[in-house]
Amino acid sequence: MTTNDSGSAPKPPAKDPWDLPDVSGLTVGVLGGTGPQGRGLAYRLSLMMCIRDNAECARRSDIVIVAVPWDGHAKTLESLREELAGKLVVDCVNPLGFDKKGAYALKPEEGSAAEQAAALLPESRVTAAFHHLSAVLLQDEAIEEIDTDVMVLGEARADTDTVQALASRIPGMRGVFAGRLRNAHQVESLVANLISVNRRYKAHAGLRTTDV
Repeated sequence: MTTNDSGSAPKPPAKDPWDLPDVSGLTVGVLGGTGPQGRGLAYRLSLMMCIRDNAECARRSDIVIVAVPWDGHAKTLESLREELAGKLVVDCVNPLGFDKKGAYALKPEEGSAAEQAAALLPESRVTAAFHHLSAVLLQDEAIEEIDTDVMVLGEARADTDTVQALASRIPGMRGVFAGRLRNAHQVESLVANLISVNRRYKAHAGLRTTDV
């Protein structure tokens, strides 16, 4: 073993943040595939689209994307705790309310939808991603590339790297690490702002992170 001038072993080189794993051989299922975002993600990723039997979807998949309505989020995950044990779960649910002034963020007791998922699925590896994608763009077969970044949050680097790699399989898209699950509320809440942007400008706005 070589040492540096101080006598200690040299530090290994920092890992390249864009050196991501190959996820092409993984099976990915979508819970909530009947909704526009779930259908769009399934189409873009060429995934197994499980819209009739969530339990079967969870059992057969290596990665499970949760794209159910917020109102059914807790109930769905509670019912699938056993099937989701040991799985990599990607929560993309946005807790939002709507009134005459437009969309506004809700804050779950756990702090965010992703943190609620982690609390309900103690034997799963929960991450958060895919919050800011336009369902209209995802489902439009005439659009070949979607120019946006996907903010990915989670507790283990191996898991967030995997989700980043999954996001990057969609042409034009890039997965970017955005912190631990405790920061998921800000990411989920930003969807309310994007809804306001899209309504004002008649657009399908996403996000891009500069200088990364």
